[in-house]
Amino acid sequence: MTANDDVVALIPALRAFARSLCRNGDNVDDLVQETLVKAIANLDKYRPNTRLKSWLFTIMRNTFCTRIKVTTREAPGVESCVSILPWTAESQEWAQRGREVARAIDLLPDEQREAIVSVCIKGGSYQEAADTGCCEIGTIKSRISRARANLAAELGDDNAEQAADANAVIRLR
Repeated sequence: MTANDDVVALIPALRAFARSLCRNGDNVDDLVQETLVKAIANLDKYRPNTRLKSWLFTIMRNTFCTRIKVTTREAPGVESCVSILPWTAESQEWAQRGREVARAIDLLPDEQREAIVSVCIKGGSYQEAADTGCCEIGTIKSRISRARANLAAELGDDNAEQAADANAVIRLR
């Protein structure tokens, strides 16, 4: 009888041991199969004159423990898993900042609001905004510049870095 035959003869014992470790029948089958694959791949490491059953049970126990570590670390399929959410809730600070920016945009003169919404929020080009507003590109650029300055003043930001931050918040909105 070869070592492979001895391994095959121990499959019922492996299944019984796997049932004591796993509750789900599919998991039992998977654990037995993974144990057998590892055992056959490493038969050269098995030392003759030792108990094959003990060696196989050790492989199974180690495989089971490794699975438990991985599944608790990754936790696939958990209903509260972040990966299934299409978005995450905003932090209060950014949500409040977004509301402040929206309010400040509403206070802008119509021409400035239309220009900044068209280019900075909707992502249109200066040319598209100029065509829509029936004016030159330079006019759109100056309206956007004045709108940014007005937004910075309305939001209490008095330096260019904070005005750029307000512009980034506008793009996120």
